Amino acid sequence: MRWFFVWILALNLVLGAPKYESMSNEELIALIGYVKPQEMPKFTEVLESRKPTFTPKEKAQYERNLAKAKK
Repeated sequence: MRWFFVWILALNLVLGAPKYESMSNEELIALIGYVKPQEMPKFTEVLESRKPTFTPKEKAQYERNLAKAKK
């Protein structure tokens, strides 16, 4: 299922600038580490605004992806 979200996100990136506001929490979390530098401010803004609504599963995935992105 995770690959499905990654595939959808990759398709969005190819077809145009992503609209982070319309993405699910899972989609945003899957993008951590793959966002272009010029899109980081908007991505970070949307991600930070969503953090309070993360489920425990999403929080765990967020922490894993964030740790991977920092390596």
